[in-house]
Amino acid sequence: MALKVEHELHARRKNRNFGVLGLLIVFVAIVFGLTVVKVLQLGDAKKFERFDHVARPALAVGAQEGQSAEGASQ
Repeated sequence: MALKVEHELHARRKNRNFGVLGLLIVFVAIVFGLTVVKVLQLGDAKKFERFDHVARPALAVGAQEGQSAEGASQ
């Protein structure tokens, strides 16, 4: 039984697949790096908790100072 020789088309396809793999790894590394930089620039963990686009009265500035949100508006 003779050994099957790989066709040149398969070799080109394999090289192209490795290229796509490299691009995907670079893309994931860029997204991860941007995420790390963004989290490190926040500094305080409370800023990170507030950045969820949802109003939560417990995190309001007035609630931290002992005032209610209603009392601050009157």
